[in-house]
Amino acid sequence: MKIGVTGSNGILGSEFIKLFDKKDVRIFQGRIEKIKDVEKWICKNNFDKIFHFAAIVPTIKVNSNMKKALLVNYIGTKNIIDTINKFSKKRVWFFYSSTSHVYNFCKNKQKETQNTKPISYYGQTKLFGENYILSNRSKIIPCIGRIFSFTSNKQDKNFIIPSILTKLRNNNKEIKFQNLRHIRDFLPINNIIKAIKLLSIKKVEGIFNICSSRKVDLQNLTIELNQKYKKKITFSNNTKKSVLFGCNKKLINLGWKIDTIKYSNYLLKNI
Repeated sequence: MKIGVTGSNGILGSEFIKLFDKKDVRIFQGRIEKIKDVEKWICKNNFDKIFHFAAIVPTIKVNSNMKKALLVNYIGTKNIIDTINKFSKKRVWFFYSSTSHVYNFCKNKQKETQNTKPISYYGQTKLFGENYILSNRSKIIPCIGRIFSFTSNKQDKNFIIPSILTKLRNNNKEIKFQNLRHIRDFLPINNIIKAIKLLSIKKVEGIFNICSSRKVDLQNLTIELNQKYKKKITFSNNTKKSVLFGCNKKLINLGWKIDTIKYSNYLLKNI
């Protein structure tokens, strides 16, 4: 079986390729927004499966260069789909790493059937990719994973949890946090990799939330993490509280199991 992977230098891509024998994996090494690079990669390999992780994140980077984000996150995806449909000799199982940012904030669990309303331009670029995939599927078996929040040691400090931990680990005895009055859905990264592996083994088709279905209050999480660092912390909230967490029943019904560890304990142990 020949497996193609984009974004292998990213957090999810680099963890995911560890599951496979190197001889079975063909890593994309060109520029995904260049159709000739994509065509060369796909035409050279008779892929059975492609895992598409390449993207520009976090939102601060996307917003600083929206044109580039659109080229990579959407046009890059379009290039892959167009090339498969044009040149592939068989149907290719295609995993697209999408995001919870395609949903709007909501007090209830977001289901895959919910109407999409991106909360960020990053989410908009990923939704463009989703829609193009689902509208051009003649030679692909599309599987879209809407991945909710996670944390990694490799994450940019602009992500929320690394930014919180950076402040807690500095030498200041008193720390003021701003705008943490939000609720999100976090998963350990190994749970995400297990979910994608399961989707791949079963070669399922459709959209799947990859999430814990549990609420994590960022302000409370900061207090729990501070039990280790023992800083004097205060909170300043100038923004409206937002809630975004998902329903993972579709994945659970496939046989996926997640860790039950409290997320603050996971962070203190692993990050």
